Amino acid sequence: MKKLHVIGLGLLGGSFSLAARRKFPELKVTGFDLSEKNQKDAEILGIITEAKEIPDSDTDIVLLATPADSLGELLANTLDQIGENTLVIDLGSTKAKLCAQIAEHPKRSQYLAGHPIAGTEYSGPKAAFADLLDGKVMILCEMEKTDLYLKEKAYQLFEALNMKLRFMDPEEHDRHLAFVSHLSHISSFMLGKTVLQKMADDRNIFDMAGSGFASTVRLAKSSPAMWAPILTENKENILAALDGYIANLSAVREKIAASDKESIHQELAEINQIRDILDLGKG
Repeated sequence: MKKLHVIGLGLLGGSFSLAARRKFPELKVTGFDLSEKNQKDAEILGIITEAKEIPDSDTDIVLLATPADSLGELLANTLDQIGENTLVIDLGSTKAKLCAQIAEHPKRSQYLAGHPIAGTEYSGPKAAFADLLDGKVMILCEMEKTDLYLKEKAYQLFEALNMKLRFMDPEEHDRHLAFVSHLSHISSFMLGKTVLQKMADDRNIFDMAGSGFASTVRLAKSSPAMWAPILTENKENILAALDGYIANLSAVREKIAASDKESIHQELAEINQIRDILDLGKG
């Protein structure tokens, strides 16, 4: 791989570039960001070697790392601009709507739907680092619709970055992510809001906040520019996840109100099984 172009020079786009440049020292990375500051920071930090809005005709891979609601139009425009040997990969957190939007594009075979399960609560080029993607899962959707030769370019990049590939249907991806990612971010944001509201009455509340609160509310520091679009793009699945979550909160509230300690203990013990599932996933 000789040329990479990145549109969206924040945490994900920046980290992909830094990791790729480390593995391919001669790699030329061009890139573009709507934020002039982000673009300038990306140049200073070595994320890109040249700022450029449109990729060169002989670019190997174009990565789209912009907010979810911008990807449909951006993907179509990018496919219109690229040469026949260029692959476009998006890194968005929602897949079904995007795949449907692009289904009839004449260059559909030059597109690969991707989602790296990697990130932090920080954003922007300064948050990017080369090891972010090391050992992380890369979900790929509708692989059969991507040109075989171009897929090899993607495999070369993912293997160099030590990523674990998983293949999913776009609808299945969005359904699962609503529960294991999108819901957890909503929960964290709303916990942060609840405590901020309490702080209006008692400014000393954060003096009692320990590591448990810090880890639970960590995701509330995530970028609203990224997360607001995700929540609307995957609306139906997120609403279903929220309905189940709210029902569980209401049920445990009733048990607390009734001082039903035995029932609360039993339910918490059953939920403790998630520890074994998460430990197994790390193995």
